[in-house]
Amino acid sequence: MSTTHDDEPPSAWPPPSVPDTVFHYSDDGNISRFAPHVPQTNPSHPPAVWAMDEAHSPLYWFPQRCPRISVWANDEAQQATMTETFGTDASRICAAESRWLDGVRHGQVYRYTFDAAQFAPWPEAHGQYISEEVVHPRSVEALDDLLMLHAAAEVELRFTPTLGTLMNQMLASGLPFGFVRIRDARR
Repeated sequence: MSTTHDDEPPSAWPPPSVPDTVFHYSDDGNISRFAPHVPQTNPSHPPAVWAMDEAHSPLYWFPQRCPRISVWANDEAQQATMTETFGTDASRICAAESRWLDGVRHGQVYRYTFDAAQFAPWPEAHGQYISEEVVHPRSVEALDDLLMLHAAAEVELRFTPTLGTLMNQMLASGLPFGFVRIRDARR
């Protein structure tokens, strides 16, 4: 699960366009049925199945247990802030702890593709969708070159001993961001 922040709340008008497909990423390539569940990190949330759109997928091109963070720009003004704050021309940065480099370099994740009509936008995070029903994937694909996925998508990928300082910069920037598995990050 990730937490995101954008300048406009998810209920802003006009509503974002709904994609045709959404994705779920897992270390397990043998899931034929996704049943709603209550996430450990959000025990008050009703049972659901989570998926994300393509634009937000780079944050999931990591081994499942890898703590990672991301910040991105959606327009020219946000890109100017990205460039000034993070010293990059990339429109998205993803970062993980250095101890996960080999896991990313040699890791494999599976991308499950779903019909987006089975899901509704999750109002707590941009680019994420939920279903309260059992869903079955259209297809599953092994992704085994995670570094190349980031490079091909022009995502700046960073590795750092700890995520704290960069995470604080992301929060202070006012840009949209996402954090995954932070409870497993080094303190």
